[in-house]
Amino acid sequence: MAKKKTDDKINLDSILFKCRDILRKARNSGSFFEKRDMMLTLVFLRFIGEKYEDGIESLRQTLIEQGLDPDDENIRAAFFDDATFTDGTYNLPPEARWSTIINTPAPKLNVALDTALHSIAASSKQLKGCFVEGTFTNRNLGANDIKQIVDEVNKITHKAFGEEKDLIGRVYEYFLKEFAVNATKEEGEYYTPHDVVQLIAAMIEPFDGTLYDPCCGSGGMFIQSAELVKAKRGDISRINIYGQEKDAATYRLAKMNLALRGISHNLGGTNDSSFTHDLHKGLYFNYIMANPPFNLKGWYDDNLQNDSRWADYTTPPESNANYAWILHMLSHLKPLDGVAGFLLANGALGDSDTLDIRKRLIQNDKVEAIIILPRDLFITTDISVTLWILNQNKKGGEYHGRNLRNRENEILFMDLRTWRDNPVKNESKKKVRLITEQIQNAANIYHTWQSEGTDGSHYESPELYRSVNINEIKTQGWTLVPSKYIEFIDHDLDINYSQEMQRIQSEIKELLSYEKVSQKMLEDAFKRIGYDIE
Repeated sequence: MAKKKTDDKINLDSILFKCRDILRKARNSGSFFEKRDMMLTLVFLRFIGEKYEDGIESLRQTLIEQGLDPDDENIRAAFFDDATFTDGTYNLPPEARWSTIINTPAPKLNVALDTALHSIAASSKQLKGCFVEGTFTNRNLGANDIKQIVDEVNKITHKAFGEEKDLIGRVYEYFLKEFAVNATKEEGEYYTPHDVVQLIAAMIEPFDGTLYDPCCGSGGMFIQSAELVKAKRGDISRINIYGQEKDAATYRLAKMNLALRGISHNLGGTNDSSFTHDLHKGLYFNYIMANPPFNLKGWYDDNLQNDSRWADYTTPPESNANYAWILHMLSHLKPLDGVAGFLLANGALGDSDTLDIRKRLIQNDKVEAIIILPRDLFITTDISVTLWILNQNKKGGEYHGRNLRNRENEILFMDLRTWRDNPVKNESKKKVRLITEQIQNAANIYHTWQSEGTDGSHYESPELYRSVNINEIKTQGWTLVPSKYIEFIDHDLDINYSQEMQRIQSEIKELLSYEKVSQKMLEDAFKRIGYDIE
């Protein structure tokens, strides 16, 4: 069975690669981003169409079980002409169904696809704005090219690849990843690996209430959180999704992604900047999860100089948006119990130009945990990044079935940079991942530190984690760099050099005897390092 899963993934990637290759060679296919958006729109139509077909088949079986004939004209009129579904499946008009699209002659496909998009937008308020109407007729791909692509997309089906929860996610991941590899950091779109999202979700446990992401990208934070809620509680209706995204194409992608998952959401009426046009101003959320663009430049506007979001601190530097993101998210956290988990570049831990803001955040007891992550987790960058956790309530109490202790004036530091023993194969660049056991281990360290019965003044493990009082942080100049606080052992001090050298000498002798290297070469080698081989 394990082999079959691997083969499925290879086949799926092969299909998607072939689609990209067809578009690369096709006339009028547009820029890389236009190709990506065209493919994602096709995949959207394929998945929403298959979901509808599955819904109709399920409805047929239900009627049969109830002793009704689904082929009877009256039954069809009553149940199928305007079908309703309880699982988020959308009822599609005939022209928007995949069965209509796949059977359309090649010369008419561009028009048929745009007709489907228009019909979906007109019939569903939730799906309106998920795509650009006129996508296919404006590009006007050759009949053979668009037919080849549609036929390839037709192969992407649960029936062929199995009922995997993440099949849709895997397709989106492929295109997002390919986009991320080709994008520059200034283009502002970052692909967040599933394991990193799972780590944040495992830490802050966004099980119910409201969840917000001010730079939501393709909606990955929401998707993974919903999966966690289903795994833990079984009901994603317990969580209400709010988000905002600046890039128009990515905003549409997020709406597609969430709609296909049946996740209710409010991403605002359009794409826009969270800084200059906060679409959720005045709202406060139970949880915030985010992966803002690292060290973003060009975020500042003169109208933001006296913004209320940093009125209690100072205006973040124009050259870097890291602390602007922190203060923006803090302004949206529920004052009594809001929790935020987000990623930032490591420079934010000790930048001199943000010292005043960082000092006040620590003094106001907003920072709960700082976790350094391993390098090479991301496609877009190989740097090590930091997971920050802010908490509006460090006084303790009941939280998701756990009794929390008072953690006021304490911050937990963790350093996971050595957790690099799970390389990802078949990537175009070096990449590692966090496995489930590692994610659970990190979450357990954090949750144990929070819980009653733990002595924060002695909670530490050398080279991994340590709980630190803010008085010590003050003596370190208000830096949040974990290596300033976590004990690192000099393992060289434990080595018996005489015994170790004897062992090395013995091994080298044995190795060289196998290789028939001369005694003279061996003697010369040891003389150079000051040892007599005799």
